[in-house]
Amino acid sequence: MKTLLKNGTLIDYKTNTFAKKDILIEEDKIQKIDNEIAETVDKTIDCTNLYIMPGMIDMHCHLREPGFEHKETIETGSKSAVCGGFTTICPMPNTKPTPDSAIVLQKIIEEAKRVNLCNVLPYASVSKGEKGEELVDFEELKKAGAIAFSDDGMPVVNSRMMRQAILEADRLGTFVASHCEEKSVAAGAIHAGKVAEELGVEGVLPEAEEIMAAREIVIAETNEVRAHICHISTKTTKNMVRDAKKRGVKITCETCPHYFTFTVDEVLKTGVNAKMNPPLREEKDRQAIIEGLKEGTIDAIITDHAPHAEDEKNKGLASAPNGIIGFETALSTEIMNLIDTGDLSYLDLVRITSYTPAQLLHIDKGTIEEGKIADITIFDPNETYTYTKEMIVSKAKNSPFIGRKLKGRVQYTIVGGRVVYQKGD
Repeated sequence: MKTLLKNGTLIDYKTNTFAKKDILIEEDKIQKIDNEIAETVDKTIDCTNLYIMPGMIDMHCHLREPGFEHKETIETGSKSAVCGGFTTICPMPNTKPTPDSAIVLQKIIEEAKRVNLCNVLPYASVSKGEKGEELVDFEELKKAGAIAFSDDGMPVVNSRMMRQAILEADRLGTFVASHCEEKSVAAGAIHAGKVAEELGVEGVLPEAEEIMAAREIVIAETNEVRAHICHISTKTTKNMVRDAKKRGVKITCETCPHYFTFTVDEVLKTGVNAKMNPPLREEKDRQAIIEGLKEGTIDAIITDHAPHAEDEKNKGLASAPNGIIGFETALSTEIMNLIDTGDLSYLDLVRITSYTPAQLLHIDKGTIEEGKIADITIFDPNETYTYTKEMIVSKAKNSPFIGRKLKGRVQYTIVGGRVVYQKGD
């Protein structure tokens, strides 16, 4: 099977390419990249006025299976992911049962292979049942296919245990992704401040994230090992990571589109669909997150795609579960709030959505080069559309972007040389 991508603009961070190119794909690999390719092929995709980038990688999302299939499944989540241009996704382990054993982890991997839409590289938990009481067998789970380890959704409260986990993961050539939440100051529904007071709900203090982030930096620096901080949302966390990196600490981190798009004021507009953990913060924090992406402090953008059933999400601000879906709106929010504002270039965008995530995960992806696996996202940077509930592919509909006009839309997603998504199909 030969596929030819014609007349598109190739954006590749590794090779510093932003130019019109033709790309020939044979079977699962990129066979040739040139200014003009004239060859008999099985399929030609006209990419005129379209941009071609390495397949987007989401190194932090939730597919809910096993245990919470009423929210999302591996199949529905994968369909949503490829609709959003993601070719590789890494689901977190807060499922039931938890992937704290090789048996559970392998079932997730097998189901993803059956679905066969995108690369699904699951996390295993840090502790058994994510209870923070007993560490999992890191070596067994790594051999079984765990991409990394996390108790995401729950912090590892015991610092001795977290230190041991970070050291063990580092020894195995992988990492622990830390959900930073100091529970003693984390109670509340939304960010502490005027909006919480106006709505009469308890507010989450920013220190809840920052205290735990400081701990992970200390562990990484003292032991000269790598630690990774999940979904950072505050100016203080960003500054701590920046300063640690300047000292040579092996600390990495990620953020989400909602933290550079919205502030806590969004809760007044969209209510529970603007409730997540960590919560939306203040304008100074939103600007700091953008600055962190510009300066390279923040290594990757992830979606934290967190589907919930409508009846669960509609329980009211204090009781509703945290999280929003994010696969299908990520690229648009990045174009509108980072590219169009002049804060980032398209090469920067590829760096933080494809290239660096691949480096962090130690996978041979994130670039478009001859001989590489053809994981590719093709999008129209200028297409505008109104995001409606009816067009959502995910099983869940909890998004603050419903009803909004968005810009930039995925046209094709190619995984291993196969077109797994085409707009309009």
